[in-house]
Amino acid sequence: MFTKLLILGIYFAILFLIGILASRRVKGLSDYYVGGKQVGYWAAAFSARATGESGWLLLGLTGMGALAGVSAYWVVVGELLGVYLSWTYMAKPFKRMTDAYGAITIPDFLEGRFKPKTHLLRSVAATALSVFVIIYVSAQIDTTGKAFESLLGMNYFTGALVGFGIVLSYIFIGGFLAAVWSDLFQGLMMFFGLLLLPIVAWMHVDSTGAFVEGLRAIDPRLLQIWGTSDSAWMNLFTILGFTMIGLGFLGSPQIYVRFISIKNEEEITKGRRVALVFTLLTDAAAVSIGLLGRFLFSNVGDDPIAVFGTGAENVLIMMVENLLPLTLIGLYIAIVLSAIMSTIDSLLIVASSAITRDFYQKIFRPDLDGSTLTRLSRLVTLGMALFALALSFTVAVLSPDRTVFWFVIFGWSGIAATFCPVTILALFWKPYSEKGAIASMVTGFLCVPFFKFVVQPMEGIGPAFEQLDVLAPSFLLAMVAGWVFTKLYPGTVDPAG
Repeated sequence: MFTKLLILGIYFAILFLIGILASRRVKGLSDYYVGGKQVGYWAAAFSARATGESGWLLLGLTGMGALAGVSAYWVVVGELLGVYLSWTYMAKPFKRMTDAYGAITIPDFLEGRFKPKTHLLRSVAATALSVFVIIYVSAQIDTTGKAFESLLGMNYFTGALVGFGIVLSYIFIGGFLAAVWSDLFQGLMMFFGLLLLPIVAWMHVDSTGAFVEGLRAIDPRLLQIWGTSDSAWMNLFTILGFTMIGLGFLGSPQIYVRFISIKNEEEITKGRRVALVFTLLTDAAAVSIGLLGRFLFSNVGDDPIAVFGTGAENVLIMMVENLLPLTLIGLYIAIVLSAIMSTIDSLLIVASSAITRDFYQKIFRPDLDGSTLTRLSRLVTLGMALFALALSFTVAVLSPDRTVFWFVIFGWSGIAATFCPVTILALFWKPYSEKGAIASMVTGFLCVPFFKFVVQPMEGIGPAFEQLDVLAPSFLLAMVAGWVFTKLYPGTVDPAG
């Protein structure tokens, strides 16, 4: 235990040092929220990917690999497509437009694009962003508590509080730069940690043939790439649900703020390669860890939930504790926490910007100077973090059987369905109007809970939509709503669009 705690102490000390160094670069609101738009491609790419993956990658996707088998690789396909489309076709025009508008937040970008006469567009965007970011942050805090509980035997609530306090402290003083620099550090840890574990695990496998036959004996469905159900339709919906997770990379604010912050378009070209390699290797490694864990630590007839916990989320932890020396176990604890904290920090900065700049400054107090707003931003960050903490504890008490995979995906889907369609249409469809944009955001925002809490429990179609999950249908309806309302209420074409 001492070795584990020592390694964690070193890890946390590095994060604090990053926060202190970043704080020296914070001179105004632009520095606090987008690093003065001077972030390089390595930092931007690793930060975007670490933020996009989170604890979902290490605990959720590894668990999905153990439960769903090789069909979980469809998640890898979906994420690769999303990252490729985002960095190849959307990042540069988005960067170009945000620079032209002087935008440092997503609502800034939307207001610059549509030139509205009222603050309704900004208010809708900031409200939706605040709500789902809080849900997403609470899911990450929940994952933190589970990680401390599983890895250190610490009480769930104590662990969540410890992780929460650490991440809040370094972004409170260092803002966006602290988040980006820590994400680069933590992303590197995630990258090498995920690649190392399958290699070590494979050393305990006699041969490829033995591995395949072992999985077939445990459950033949683990080797079915098209899904584990006997129904072809259910398998189709499952595959679509897995691949459509990648839609969230096409405009989610916590990722796209990295494109606002990056130095120039040339850095985006370089960053794309880094982001794609990171995604391919880490996501594939995560699913492989799940498969290897199922082979090594379960037997024919075993219930995987009984062996690996809810959602099989303990599969990575079991492999680490049984296959690695003590020193590396401590390092992997830090890696799991890295995945979680790299998302919490970015989300809190985005949420703080929505309240401080997009609500308070732009609507009520445009006269406030930058230093006052920066101080206020820190206080808002603290307040929203405490609200997310309270929500995560409430969910933990009311829903003890929740899984990391789907809790995180719900928050991820809410942000994505609200902002990805509006971002895509704003970038590539010149006639897109302000009312169309509002319709897209409101539709995406409302459809996520509608499909989750109304459609999925229905008899008949419910199970299929449970496999499809909420993002794909919400995303599609948001796009349709944007088109319909633009046709009904056309606006002025943006010359920069």
